[in-house]
Amino acid sequence: MTHKKGMEQTDIASIKTLAGRDVFVIRQATLNDLPALVAQRRHMYEDMGYTDTARLDELEKAFELWLHDKLEDGHYRNWLAESSDGRIAAGAGLWLVDWPPQMMDFAPYRGYIMNVYTAPDFRKRGLAKRMVQTIVNWCADQRIDTVSLHASCEGRPVYESLGFTPTNEMRLHVP
Repeated sequence: MTHKKGMEQTDIASIKTLAGRDVFVIRQATLNDLPALVAQRRHMYEDMGYTDTARLDELEKAFELWLHDKLEDGHYRNWLAESSDGRIAAGAGLWLVDWPPQMMDFAPYRGYIMNVYTAPDFRKRGLAKRMVQTIVNWCADQRIDTVSLHASCEGRPVYESLGFTPTNEMRLHVP
């Protein structure tokens, strides 16, 4: 796996998947998709009950700057599912986090799956599961041995069905 500035973000062939009667093309996002990726993140938080519009606006601006740099240097990848009429139906991202060798694995990166989102009109069709499986497959191909994520209540059953299990992670929010 290389992480070079300006590297092609569509190095995986499009995958067609049937979900119900619709055909979706799954492809890697590019910098041209930045507005859609930022909007998906905002919608994800709104769907989880966040209503502070000013804070969501701040989040969008900060995330857009972070995302641009990470997409450009290859440390963040995102896959999108497009419907046959060209609408973005779902997306999921992978942040490649530098990681020191551990007893569990010596891979130089850990994968952190984030921004899993399906537009309301396309839910209950298995797209989120397909998106996450696409990321897991990519990680396997790149020999990224450890992948984690934080699950919403709605997403937990999807991730568990793919083999994700709770860990011993602890967290402290420093005031």
